[in-house]
Amino acid sequence: MATIQWFPGHMTKARRQIEDKLKLIDVAIELLDARIPMSSRNPMVDTILKGKPRLVLLNKLDLADPAATAAWVAFFKEKGLDALPIDSISGSQTREIVPRCRALMAHKIEAQQRKGINPRAIRALIVGIPNVGKSTLINRLAGRKIAATGDKPGVTKGQQWIKMAGGELELLDTPGILWPKFEDQDVGFRLAAIGSIKEEILTAEEVAFYTVRRMAVDYPEALRERFGIDSLPEDLDDPDAVLGLMEAIGRKRGCIVSGGRVDLNKASGTFLRELRAGKLGRISLEQPSQWSATEDGNDAGE
Repeated sequence: MATIQWFPGHMTKARRQIEDKLKLIDVAIELLDARIPMSSRNPMVDTILKGKPRLVLLNKLDLADPAATAAWVAFFKEKGLDALPIDSISGSQTREIVPRCRALMAHKIEAQQRKGINPRAIRALIVGIPNVGKSTLINRLAGRKIAATGDKPGVTKGQQWIKMAGGELELLDTPGILWPKFEDQDVGFRLAAIGSIKEEILTAEEVAFYTVRRMAVDYPEALRERFGIDSLPEDLDDPDAVLGLMEAIGRKRGCIVSGGRVDLNKASGTFLRELRAGKLGRISLEQPSQWSATEDGNDAGE
């Protein structure tokens, strides 16, 4: 796979808008996908936020492997970042967001109180890549539908201030931003697997073949149980073996065309839809051990 170029004009504009608003911000809320925390993390954010206090939210907790999520919380803690797993749809753990933001602002709040100043609402910036769940989270925190939501990247087009229910937090939503290119093709495939990259960039077959191979290594029982497959290939480095596995999934799902052949495009689309909907169980597509000691996410392999 060639290096993926991904920096549409609206994302360049989004970065500039974030930088312009930083002086108004107390806390940055960085929203990641719990299934691929580092692959869904924009390495430029560290530079853009310029040392602002930051809360990391691992969203879609309900879809991620609990053991992997716990490992990621520890991973970020080692880097000096507070990480909170949440599910913005059900609201799980979202009540913890304000107390965590307040803890990050404790010194500033205490200084204001010593001067007799009543602390105002905490102003927080929410930043994350497309389709990571920012709009759903904002609607959850606001207690009403304010931000547009969708299952495709690029739904949020501009910036808006939103007062959270209770008035303790004011949120600044921003359009999703990605980095200029993916040096590591694994990052691109992981993002595509969860639906954060438009389908025109990577085909369903490319993404499904990559993902089913990873699952056969890390979650073989999930594949066996979901698709009724008795045995998985032993040599997953063999492209023909992975092809055979995807054909087996296609046959189980009735993705057959004339001549009894498997429609691989249909089988791939079916597999990815079930994966994204959580029907294969709670799956994480990367582990902290796959990443180097640096926070920059472009040097991870399998």
